[in-house]
Amino acid sequence: MAQYDLVITNGVCVTATDVAPLDVGIKDGKVALLAPSGTLASASATKLIDAEGGYVTPGGVDCHVHLQEPSMFGKGSSADSYESGTRSAIAGGTTTIVAFAPMQKSASSALEAVRSTHALAQDNCYCDYGFHLLMGNANPQALSELKELKEVEGVSSIKIYMTYQALQLRDGEILSVLLAARENHVLTMIHAENGDVLDWLTDQLEAAKLFAPKYHSNSRPPILEAEATNRAIALSSLVTNTPILLVHVSDPGAALRIREAQTNGQPIFAETCPQYLFLTRDDLDRPGFEGAKYVCSPPPRTVADQGKIWSGLENGTFSILSSDHCPFKYDDNVTGKMTCVSHEHPVGRFKYIPNGLPGIETRVPLAMSADVLELTKLVEVTSTNPAKLYGLYPRKGSLIPGVSDADLVIWYPEEKKPALVLRNDMLHHDVDYSPYEGRTIANWPRYTVLRGQVVWDRDNGGIVGSKGFGQFVKREESSLHGIWKKVESQGKFNLENL
Repeated sequence: MAQYDLVITNGVCVTATDVAPLDVGIKDGKVALLAPSGTLASASATKLIDAEGGYVTPGGVDCHVHLQEPSMFGKGSSADSYESGTRSAIAGGTTTIVAFAPMQKSASSALEAVRSTHALAQDNCYCDYGFHLLMGNANPQALSELKELKEVEGVSSIKIYMTYQALQLRDGEILSVLLAARENHVLTMIHAENGDVLDWLTDQLEAAKLFAPKYHSNSRPPILEAEATNRAIALSSLVTNTPILLVHVSDPGAALRIREAQTNGQPIFAETCPQYLFLTRDDLDRPGFEGAKYVCSPPPRTVADQGKIWSGLENGTFSILSSDHCPFKYDDNVTGKMTCVSHEHPVGRFKYIPNGLPGIETRVPLAMSADVLELTKLVEVTSTNPAKLYGLYPRKGSLIPGVSDADLVIWYPEEKKPALVLRNDMLHHDVDYSPYEGRTIANWPRYTVLRGQVVWDRDNGGIVGSKGFGQFVKREESSLHGIWKKVESQGKFNLENL
């Protein structure tokens, strides 16, 4: 019997803390050994991969992914199923995703939402996966189920919204969620935009007959995000510093408030996404209806803002870089972007354009190719920190022998970098466009390995993994920065202390 199932030799291993030339021995789906480069080249192994000097990184962990969700904001619905979305993930070097189990405004049970989502994902995934609960309301039953959700179902995070009439929670409801989350050590993700001001601005724009996609940005100026971010942080502090994560932050003003709270010791975490690093509001002003391809919320900002968001990743304001993969087909007038186009509105109505962009496959290659972040920081924000923040570490997001799943990405070495010009037909999602088409990508995953199995081999067949190989991963509570230990040290929420 072979000593190893897979050996990767002559690679340069990159983790969140170190870069070193190491061989990797893999056995029974786990990292079994890290050894000096070349020392495992002659080891007994079922399969040997020569990385030829290329980087070897932990598999990407993308914890902001929307797949196969029902229509919640009008006519649009997700273009990607769990099959196509996870297929796209492994082709881009992501081996674990956490998607959303939606509990709509009219629903009462959080557990039922999760069980319904299991039925969509089970036996259909190419990569490993987990769920967040997307809470459309804060009813007592759902809040009472958070304990079982975490301890039995392995769902240790929830997402709430401060905007969208179909999902928006009022401040009192947000406080109820935060208190229940605090008591059960469940992380609360918050979409922070001021929904009431957004609605007012939208009404003003419509009254002025300003309907084109570019006015999506005008309906959501940065102050909406900054104000809601400040309010979310204030509400968190009121409930004895309950940990929160501000998702898809685009505005430097919001980032500044987050940084201030972090400096003051509050357990505030933040995420940003590639659309705020590579796109701008000018993309929404493309001819005709084409700007709809770039409509997401919050909208992309300016070139100057991009630089500040990159700085936020470098200095730790943003713990994670997620895709916020929320795909809609463009040329589709039934469930896609064109549902809002009519004879009366030939360039659509921005308020009805399905919000969201595809990006699960391009997230890590784009960030790698930008060459802005140190390699260790790149691994930190795309793999290790998401794993820690969402209770997957050290099984995911690391290369610890005997502990970590053998989830790895092997990149092309310098002399063999493919230098691709991105085209949508290269990608593996079920969407008819990519917002990043035409960009030069300096490197791409050569191999993706999931639990010791090669599931992506770009030069020999592409997708070589199987639908259904991906497993549901029950998650623990967050371990990033020991946040729940700090919460425990502060004691229970006490009205007498306000």
